[in-house]
Amino acid sequence: MAETILKVKGVSKTFHSKKVSVRAVNNVSFEVTRGETVAFVGESGCGKTTLGHCIVRAVDVTSGEVIYIAEDGTEYDLHGLDKRTMKSIRRDIQMIFQDPFSSLDPRMTVFDIISEPLRANFRMKRSELEERVKDAAAKVGLNTSYLRRYPHAFSGGQRQRIGIARALVLYPRIIVCDEAVSALDVSVQAQVINLLKDLQNEFGFTYLFISHDLSAVEYISDRVGVMYLGKMVEFAATDRLFEQPLHPYTEALLSSVLIADPTVVMERIPLVGEMPDPTNPPTGCFFHTRCRYCMDICRTEDVQFIEEKPGHYVACHRIKELQLKGILAG
Repeated sequence: MAETILKVKGVSKTFHSKKVSVRAVNNVSFEVTRGETVAFVGESGCGKTTLGHCIVRAVDVTSGEVIYIAEDGTEYDLHGLDKRTMKSIRRDIQMIFQDPFSSLDPRMTVFDIISEPLRANFRMKRSELEERVKDAAAKVGLNTSYLRRYPHAFSGGQRQRIGIARALVLYPRIIVCDEAVSALDVSVQAQVINLLKDLQNEFGFTYLFISHDLSAVEYISDRVGVMYLGKMVEFAATDRLFEQPLHPYTEALLSSVLIADPTVVMERIPLVGEMPDPTNPPTGCFFHTRCRYCMDICRTEDVQFIEEKPGHYVACHRIKELQLKGILAG
């Protein structure tokens, strides 16, 4: 039986200003098992990054629970903990940030950047600190003789490796990868993704992989959650979701994936119009304004997120009627 390490229950996050309120995450629920990679995909503005920030408690949730299950089986609601307890939990939950240029302090050396989590959480001798930092740097493929250099001396791929080493140095149980490869060249993306998989095999990390690159998601993830306008619209095992999607939005996303086979002809499904204004979302199914299968019920009635098949969750009024097209996994 797979060991559950994280439970997200009905999480919502609303940002308020003087004039408007934006619900960036809207009643999202799922569970994560130890050692797996769960990916979250969707257009920019769908709420996947905010969800990641809620999970690591970089922002507080408006409602819902993020429950972390420690090695001894103790369950912690991260957003109900005091600062002291939360600090101890942070050792187990780390984050790789999206931009390898702005996420590293230009006034700190690489050694200082990687060692900062250790200095914040432990009292260590200088020799122990240097050994841990060099070990983390070597594991991500950084030359340890460059640790006294500053971030500006490194390429984008090398900077992302520094960010990975900073997350790795505490040997956390969960790592949230927020668009960890989106700012990199394609060849460097492949190197970083392979590095993440190698580290997972070696240390048993659990990844939450936030991305808009479906090819990378198919390669690295075990399960995928598809988000639209703050809501989870589909959640399933990667192979099943890619081969037989149940939501029209997922079908449209998959139709944009380039297949490295000239004999395969894919029908591109264009999404007409822009994503609705999150400050004034549409009634009924949020996706109905862009859905080519839309009916009257889609415009007026809220749709429930249900388990249509074992382990395959979807929110669509027309699940039983539609036969949607996927792509062959692998």
